[in-house]
Amino acid sequence: MTPSRQPEQQAPPVQRLRVQYAKRGRARFASHRDFGRAFERALRRAGVPMAFSSGFSPHPRISYANAAPTGAATEAEYLELGLAAVLDPDRVKDALNAAMPDGLVVVRVVEAQPGALADRLTASRWEITLPGVDSAELAAGVADLLATGQIEVERMTKTGLRRFDVRPAVIALSAQEDRLDLVSAIGQPLVRPDDVVQALQQLRPTLRTPTPALLNRLEHGNWDGTRILDPLA
Repeated sequence: MTPSRQPEQQAPPVQRLRVQYAKRGRARFASHRDFGRAFERALRRAGVPMAFSSGFSPHPRISYANAAPTGAATEAEYLELGLAAVLDPDRVKDALNAAMPDGLVVVRVVEAQPGALADRLTASRWEITLPGVDSAELAAGVADLLATGQIEVERMTKTGLRRFDVRPAVIALSAQEDRLDLVSAIGQPLVRPDDVVQALQQLRPTLRTPTPALLNRLEHGNWDGTRILDPLA
């Protein structure tokens, strides 16, 4: 009887780096899977010595955290890399940016701190632009939403149509002209900024316009009661 072949065991990472990246311009339409493929190509082109997982199908040690929805621009996406050699984080940043496609930008690379990266990412600050809306109606809609205790929306998910309450996730919300400033908690269910827009449109149907809202994540970290903390600090 031939013994079963055991998968090769890979060496553990000798360095962990945390990366902040942005999706700008048309790159906001790249899905999370699209970004993952582009990022792994950039790692190969930049010659970054990645550590790999063990098993029959080793893959680079990359951990993603709370990616923004497809179609949203963002300045604050995060991931963690496990490397097979110790490198200068600034050199990794420069090498990756030289290999990344247009619109995908590595903002910072730092040594990983103890603890899980996801534990440092529990809230987001979003800028939401609603072209063509009346500013007074938008301000009134914000007041209505903040005054309500519950407002449910529906969204199609991988498991089918889901209905959930948006209100508990809204930490702060304000309006100026045709723009919203939203601070939202990341939890279960995951409430996205477009869910908040849908809730506002339920409360104020005049906010429904042919042009979709433009979403941009400006910050992503832990909310301390007054501001979002930098997860790479």
